[in-house]
Amino acid sequence: MSNEKTLNRDNFRSKLGFVLACVGSAVGMGNIWLFPYRMATYGGSFLLVYLAFSAIIGFSGVIGEMSFGRAARSGPIGAFGTAMASRGEKLRPLGQAIGAIPMLGSLTLAIGYSIVVGWIFKYTFGSFTGAVLAPADPAGFGAAFGAMASSFGNNGWLIFGLLVTFVIMILGISGGIEKANKVMIPLFYVLFIGLAVYVAFQPGAADGYKWMFTIRPEAFKDPMLYVFALGQSFFSLSLAGNGTIIYGSYLSEKEDTVSAGITIAVFDTCAALLSSLVIIPAMATTGELLSESGPGLMFVSLPYLFKGMPGGSIVMVIFFVAVLFAGLTSLVNLFEAPVSSLQDHMKMKRLPAVVIVAVVGIAVAICIQGIVSGWMDFISIYVCPIGAALAGIMFAWVWGKKAVNDAVSTGRKKPVGGWYYPVYKYLFCLLTVAVLILGAVSGGIG
Repeated sequence: MSNEKTLNRDNFRSKLGFVLACVGSAVGMGNIWLFPYRMATYGGSFLLVYLAFSAIIGFSGVIGEMSFGRAARSGPIGAFGTAMASRGEKLRPLGQAIGAIPMLGSLTLAIGYSIVVGWIFKYTFGSFTGAVLAPADPAGFGAAFGAMASSFGNNGWLIFGLLVTFVIMILGISGGIEKANKVMIPLFYVLFIGLAVYVAFQPGAADGYKWMFTIRPEAFKDPMLYVFALGQSFFSLSLAGNGTIIYGSYLSEKEDTVSAGITIAVFDTCAALLSSLVIIPAMATTGELLSESGPGLMFVSLPYLFKGMPGGSIVMVIFFVAVLFAGLTSLVNLFEAPVSSLQDHMKMKRLPAVVIVAVVGIAVAICIQGIVSGWMDFISIYVCPIGAALAGIMFAWVWGKKAVNDAVSTGRKKPVGGWYYPVYKYLFCLLTVAVLILGAVSGGIG
């Protein structure tokens, strides 16, 4: 099903490089500043429900999006166009126009995310110099973060972070993105494992483990447990009809997307658990429970916590370096969809395509620093679930059963079983609609 005009596209050179890049796109701030909070709130009950949703979404959505991209050899614009063209060539432009929705969603999410990565760059540097630990109390840490996060408060680090991102992208898929992920993702896990081991030896850490892994039967009666677990697994696995599709388009037809999808889901879950094994027991050493999530946790509460721990300055450096790797690899993935679209549909070479996206990204990011929270909420609540739903509809409902089974079976020793198509067509698409509705009603679930 691949298109011959795409044979000269840059591709991942190994399955390992592809898997690590997909893991890098999935492992992000949600794993670090939200998952531990949910675990602290619901304990092991949340983990069980989260694992169930992750298994369903990993086996359906992740495999489906990367198989869709590989079959079409294109990002969402080309993939949606190919699906619509299967019902009549005249429908291809309509499919391409619809595919622009998740592509623009990827660009706008990347712009907002780049501001957060700029914050992380500043805190990483400040961890080395000691500036991050300078405040004396929580109010001081909050004031320092507030001054940085205000409009135009971090232009230098924002631009620097984006330049690093675009340099990686200019080097290409195999020469830049694949190589960067082969370095940063293993280091991310090594650093967080080191932090988890360190925290385990701190007095009081055992109370944190007990709290986070205890199954609480009463928690299963709370409908929000299921809502939050669904949102966490959905957004954590980076499903939005863009990034996973575009990375799949660079994957060799010799590779098995089913095994790759399972591996990605497992490693993404491991990243979330590692974050919890660091943050929740660390809070327990102070006799407190984790009571907040988001930027306030990462840039205010944790620095204050680390300040009071033995070797806190070293812990701070390790933590923010690891977080930086997670942020960069996710940001590269988000910007790849618009870059690829310019290459595939405007026939641009990679360098000018990256430069155009870079100019737009830097200009808009600088302007929206003061409203980034609302910006990110809108994209994550509405645009991302819509993109994932559209991808499911285009692949399963429009392109159809044979195309899906062929795409998912490519690279496998045995064709995918008959279970896959109905799970993807009905269950996954239903879950994407549920994420959209629940997010819109509750103001965000991921």
